[in-house]
Amino acid sequence: MAKPKTTPPPKFELYMDTDEPPAPVSDDRTHARHIALQALYEIDSTSHPMMEVIDMHQRRQDPNRRVSRYFRQLVIGVWTHRDRTDTAIARYAPDYPLDQIAIIDRNILRMSIYEFAVSGMTPVGAAIDEAVELAKQYGSDASPGFVNGVLGSLADDADTLRSLRQPEEPADSTADSADEEG
Repeated sequence: MAKPKTTPPPKFELYMDTDEPPAPVSDDRTHARHIALQALYEIDSTSHPMMEVIDMHQRRQDPNRRVSRYFRQLVIGVWTHRDRTDTAIARYAPDYPLDQIAIIDRNILRMSIYEFAVSGMTPVGAAIDEAVELAKQYGSDASPGFVNGVLGSLADDADTLRSLRQPEEPADSTADSADEEG
């Protein structure tokens, strides 16, 4: 009788400071978030080109198609919209200048805010729960509480959520409309 085919556990050797492997990931989106967080950490801390980092993590982690698609969507979306997410972080963590927030915490916040506020592709509660779990695994002892506090405050502000979901106006849209009128 043939053994059932099992999927090997995901590879998470990057950014771990313990010899123990992390707990297995429960689903494709969670797996994608772990890989995306690693890529975002690298992009943010080294200024390596985003697409090169995505491709490297894609090859190294070798995720399935669903994980790969969501991972790429997260990294590109988070990095593209970081000005908007950073504004929200600064508003809800006013005592912590953005450049003084730990890189891992900053990118967990960015990713969660992108998921539930900017793109709206993940329910608020699920995005916050996932962010807190990432903070427990990759952040400091204070990270889960900090992440939960910032995201919880944002989640309670309907006006800010609405503004984050609005598409950004192109920087030169007023110039274009003036040209069309003239």
